[in-house]
Amino acid sequence: MAKIEEKSINFFEQLERVFPIIKGKIQEECTEEEFANLVEIIQFVKTTEYIIEVVIHNIEQYIRCHVAPTFWKKFEYTEDSQRGFELFKSAVDDLYASLTEFLPILKKLEFLRQNKGETSNIDNSIDIEAQFKLIVRATLLSQLPLCHECIIEHFYKIAFNVFCNSDNSSQDISISEIQCTGCSQEMENCRCQMIVYMFHETNRKLIELELLERLVGNVLTSLIHIRIKNHVIQTCDKTFDVSQLISLENWLETVVMNWLIRVYSGGFSKTVALSDEVRNAINKFKQKLSHFLYETYTNIRIDHLFNIIIEYPESQPAVDDLRVCLERTDKRKVLVKNLQEAIKTRLLHAGVNTPDIVTAYIAAIKALKHLDPTGVLLEAVTEPIKCYLRSREDTVRSVVNSLLDDSPSELADELVKGECLQLDDGSADDETEDWEKWMPDPVDADPAKSTQRKVSDIISTLVNVYGSQDLFVNEYRTLLADRLLSQLNYHTEREIRHLELLKRRFGENQLHYCEVMLKDVYDSKRIDGNIHSDTSYNLQRELFPTSALILSAQFWPPFKEDWKLKLPSIVQNQLNKYVKAFEALKGNRTLCWKPHLGNVSLEIELKDRKLDINVTPVHATIILHFQDKNEWTLQELAEVMHAPATVLRRKIAFWVSQGLLKETSSDVFVLQEESTSKNRLSTDIVEEEETESAMASASDQREEELQVFWSYIVGMLTNLESLPIERIHQMLKMFASQGPGAVECGLPELRQFLDRKVREHQLLLSGSFYRLPKS
Repeated sequence: MAKIEEKSINFFEQLERVFPIIKGKIQEECTEEEFANLVEIIQFVKTTEYIIEVVIHNIEQYIRCHVAPTFWKKFEYTEDSQRGFELFKSAVDDLYASLTEFLPILKKLEFLRQNKGETSNIDNSIDIEAQFKLIVRATLLSQLPLCHECIIEHFYKIAFNVFCNSDNSSQDISISEIQCTGCSQEMENCRCQMIVYMFHETNRKLIELELLERLVGNVLTSLIHIRIKNHVIQTCDKTFDVSQLISLENWLETVVMNWLIRVYSGGFSKTVALSDEVRNAINKFKQKLSHFLYETYTNIRIDHLFNIIIEYPESQPAVDDLRVCLERTDKRKVLVKNLQEAIKTRLLHAGVNTPDIVTAYIAAIKALKHLDPTGVLLEAVTEPIKCYLRSREDTVRSVVNSLLDDSPSELADELVKGECLQLDDGSADDETEDWEKWMPDPVDADPAKSTQRKVSDIISTLVNVYGSQDLFVNEYRTLLADRLLSQLNYHTEREIRHLELLKRRFGENQLHYCEVMLKDVYDSKRIDGNIHSDTSYNLQRELFPTSALILSAQFWPPFKEDWKLKLPSIVQNQLNKYVKAFEALKGNRTLCWKPHLGNVSLEIELKDRKLDINVTPVHATIILHFQDKNEWTLQELAEVMHAPATVLRRKIAFWVSQGLLKETSSDVFVLQEESTSKNRLSTDIVEEEETESAMASASDQREEELQVFWSYIVGMLTNLESLPIERIHQMLKMFASQGPGAVECGLPELRQFLDRKVREHQLLLSGSFYRLPKS
């Protein structure tokens, strides 16, 4: 009995000697003889598993009570990056040194496990060292302090900055002679090499302890994200004419990923030295960083997309980059929302001229078509622009003016292409075009408009804002009439060229009236030449040269003025002579003058000056009356000229600005024979007189034309009681829009017309059906 107790006491003494961790200290070393005796005893009593569990439990307790608190004690919050660098390095070094002291014990445990010589349920494939590292990770992370990322961030931020600036030492010699861009120290005290060495050594120790990913993974990700975002902003901010995506991808590969490989390999620059598991982890990390790069670049480009559109096509490289990024990120909805907000804030308000809005709209059409050929983004983004343009009265005139502009412009270039107009009438196209190349709409497309969406040219897109080409044709007629009436000769070459281009776009029938208008100018030139060559007309010597533009009234747009100007007798007599000569030439035809239209060349002689000026007949009549009497009241002139006083006062202001007339008292004007001040032409008034149109506006003309449909609509609803708008539109196309010169009406315009009738209580809308109110 005494021998057994003695042997047991020796066994526990040897166990504590071989595994000093049981006593809470790991500095002691045992001899090989002591370890061999202990192994013999353990195998004899078959307690291998128990001994391993006891030792590992004591190791875990020791790490929890001594190693982990010592390690985390150095993770203090500090704003000094240099101190943070040193604290993290010191913490890792001490941890590594403390855990390295367990290696002899771990080797002995592994030897025991491999040579236990007994049957057991424990899997021999479990590595003691792996189990130890798992305990270390679990124990350390269970005591994680709140501010542990502070010094980790300082450590890797300094190391990353040194790595990024390691190749820039020769770029700026003057600065580098003073201060190192990597460690921010004077060149004499440069610590870059030392930092790189300590960086690799620290990473190597963390990799060996399998703590790198768990301890610094989040900090690395956050640090790299910040670096990527700053680099993208610095590289691409407000630079649209150069593609940046390829250079950013190269930077990510050569700088960021190269640095990450060095982090995870402990200093090597290639992935060959890494295990398959680590290599796969780096590849997955690269995919995430690439996605973050594309997402960051997309967000920056979306913020600047309004400027990119305005500068298109110079900004096409930026659009190309954004197109690639949109395919790799889910940012289409963000793009639509941000761009619509920018358009409403910077474009769609009273402070922007209509031509500028149209120009921006054209740029948006071109840029967004290039960005998304399906037209879905264009449809979603430009809907507010179309609604706003419809609310401005001068939109159509601005578009037509741009079409006929002789100087280089987007719309003039589009008109020269001569493509046919593609109208969106709200119905599906029965013919399937290129069905083999058909592609489904993107997921964010409006399914209700899928059959209506067509890839049309710019002019067709602008026409579709109103849903009908009639408004544009009428505006062109009005503009053509103004141009023909304002010129002082019969030259029509430029107008004929524009008309031929428009006929290719809008069709022959739509522009038949315009052809007649140009023919009137040609006929007027011929008739005027015949009248002036007539001997009977020349015998009655004309007091001043007279020429006439003879118009076919039913083909020209209606005139704005509803009053008839009474010309001075000397002028009227000359016009009567011209009429008699025309009647002699044409036989059964006569002329009805429009005295407020045309141009008059005046030569005015005063006491101290002489003026040669071209004015309207109204202006000429006013100044001619002052030739008979030096002083006139506004009311007297209005009665003599048969003109409204309000219109006459505005016309007299022109001569006041010239210094020929002076208002001595309210509505009393006196001729100024001598100039009392330097006479200068008032630019504002002249521009107002020059741009004032003699024709009724296109919108007024269109409103009058749409009234033609009203009788048809009333007849339909009287017979059929109620109809949906689609049925009304089809019946109008069948009965009211046939024949040459017939008025057409698109579905959107018809809806606006019917809705206005509803507001005027001439129609009732029930559901989607229109009907007449009961009388």
